Amino acid sequence: MDDTVLVDGRGPVARVTLNRPALRNAFNDEVIARLTQAFEALGADDAVRVIVLAAEGPAFCAGADLNWMRRMADYSHADNLADAGALARMLRTVAQCPKPTVARVQGDVYAGGMGLVACCDIAVAVQGAGFCLSEVKLGLVPATIGPYVVRAMGLRAAQRYMLTAERFDAAEALRLGLVHEVVDAARLDERVEAIAQTLAANGPQALATCKRLLRDVSTAPLDDALIERTVRMIADVRASAEGREGVQAFLHKRKPGWLPQAEAVPPTAPTQG
Repeated sequence: MDDTVLVDGRGPVARVTLNRPALRNAFNDEVIARLTQAFEALGADDAVRVIVLAAEGPAFCAGADLNWMRRMADYSHADNLADAGALARMLRTVAQCPKPTVARVQGDVYAGGMGLVACCDIAVAVQGAGFCLSEVKLGLVPATIGPYVVRAMGLRAAQRYMLTAERFDAAEALRLGLVHEVVDAARLDERVEAIAQTLAANGPQALATCKRLLRDVSTAPLDDALIERTVRMIADVRASAEGREGVQAFLHKRKPGWLPQAEAVPPTAPTQG
């Protein structure tokens, strides 16, 4: 049984866990394929509201597996194109997953692992985690992860850390916006769970639409076409079943239909006095 990536899809908060602790959860082609399959399946599962990306062991992800890199040394150009294409597809699948994603960063993040963190909507890291875009030290470049890392930490910061391959700490990752919170190791699961439950309480279709909105407004020029798309988006959402239900629930001070409803308490029989 393949256990390099563990998937727990039970309940509204699903969990995908990198499970190669002895190899610092480094990628290879098998891990890439499994991550792609997991996020595609969970993204299409109506019972899932949130996906937490986690890892076992002391490191979150150390980038490429050394054995995989040795095999790559003998790849043809066509082989390298196919291999890089699979990695790019995996990153895009995580980034464009319709469900909100939370990275639980319990340890060091290097190279391709930086791409995984940047692809998630929200990232929470422990104070001792280190971060590094180390590719140029090996004569390589962070190409496939580049679009996501630049969007997460900004071009100016990416210029420094992609070109120098310096290691930086969790406080710097927070300052740059690569992660959203830094906590003690003892509080990591508490904070990730709290964020996941907050996300799970929101309208599932609204969350998926909001993720599309964020992609549109972050990459498109502020022109008439973008304004028109936003106008149509809010009009469509207001007219949708979820949008109508959410507004009615708010106005009538009740839970919306996408949340578990309190069970009705059967009336008690009158006592004989």
